[in-house]
Amino acid sequence: MRSLRIRTFTMLCFVFILTLPWIFFVAAHFMETKTLSFERGRLQNETLQRNISEMIQRIESDTDQWTDPDWQDQLYSALREAKMDVLIQSAADQEIYRSNPERRGTNLSTERFSVIQDGRLLGRVILYLPKSNQFQVMSAFVGLLLAIFIVGMEMRRFVLKPLEKMGNAARRIATGDWDVRLPMSKVTEIAEVRDGFDVMVKGLEKSFRKQAELEEERRFVIAAVAHDLRTPLFALRGYLDGLEQGIAQSPEKMAQYVAVCKDKSAQLDRLVEDLFTFTKMEYVESELNNKTVDVNQVIRNSMDSLSPLAQQKGISISSHVTDGCIIHGDMHLLERAMNNLLDNAVRHTPAGGDIEVQCNKDGNKVKFTIHDSGPGFSPEELERVFEPLYRGEASRSRSTGGSGLGLTISQRIVRQHGGELAASNHPEGGALLEGWLLAESCTQLKQL
Repeated sequence: MRSLRIRTFTMLCFVFILTLPWIFFVAAHFMETKTLSFERGRLQNETLQRNISEMIQRIESDTDQWTDPDWQDQLYSALREAKMDVLIQSAADQEIYRSNPERRGTNLSTERFSVIQDGRLLGRVILYLPKSNQFQVMSAFVGLLLAIFIVGMEMRRFVLKPLEKMGNAARRIATGDWDVRLPMSKVTEIAEVRDGFDVMVKGLEKSFRKQAELEEERRFVIAAVAHDLRTPLFALRGYLDGLEQGIAQSPEKMAQYVAVCKDKSAQLDRLVEDLFTFTKMEYVESELNNKTVDVNQVIRNSMDSLSPLAQQKGISISSHVTDGCIIHGDMHLLERAMNNLLDNAVRHTPAGGDIEVQCNKDGNKVKFTIHDSGPGFSPEELERVFEPLYRGEASRSRSTGGSGLGLTISQRIVRQHGGELAASNHPEGGALLEGWLLAESCTQLKQL
């Protein structure tokens, strides 16, 4: 839609206000004179002035004949020819002669003068002049009123109405109604305000929806954390009560109770640690302690830390790595991510199973995979496996000992290093976690 600047719109309105009365004046002149030439009007004015002078001279020179009927008839004929009328009054304001009794009033075009002779006032004379351009002037005035009315309506349509609608839209948005349609305008400044207002509304709506999502996520996290803390605490309290009440009387029973208490406390420790790490990565901006990191070393360290748990379940962990898997990153965070991935694999791999870890350099990327012989992911788990506190078990039981944050933390650490982590099922069965990180040379080039 083509638009106008507000100064251009104002100038057009000003020109319109000046032009329309002139058009009306010319039209009225044409209707009365049947010509667009104003020369005739000038000649009429000259003739009128000449007739006025003649009438004044005639009346002043024949003061002794004002009451003579013959003189009055001659004056009447001259007045009819000049399209004028006259009122002659005595010095005492008594009417001596009126050529047309119907012409009265002070709103008519008149020429007034007094007749004085030898210092004595003889009378007063009022000449009623013919109608000149009164019709044209009235037409021009009507045109001016019409122009002001039209300009006012257009100003309301193109300027005031859009601003009024935007004000109403702002009040609707304040009540939470985002389904508002902003008015269009042909005035550029109003259109720019409208576009800016539209961008603001969309930004506010997006922020509001994001805030609602965060609030919903906050409620979910609080409920999930409360549930996850309550379950091991309830079990821990029960076993401690059993020890206190002497239910476990034999050394074997007491050792079993203590082992369960240690396991539940370790589970609580992992949950609190994962929550702390997740909160720190989600809401606290922290700089990476970037150093040269060998991904193969990270894998070996993680395998060493998880080997006791894997040996308890009879799970074998093998690795196939190639040299040159060097990146630029935070060693501590990368080990945390790899520990979470291997811990997830160990917890979901049945006893006697195996886990295979691979790492190799592919072009400008360092790729790694973790494949276990467990049941793999269900279709729903593949869609939500990286969601915070999500677990495949409908009951959210902690039989596997996880917090529901390990994979989420690992993915965010990998992304924080400029890489990506994805989950899928291996064609031969079992879960497959695949990730990549930028090689050291590419990372340094990107930072430069």
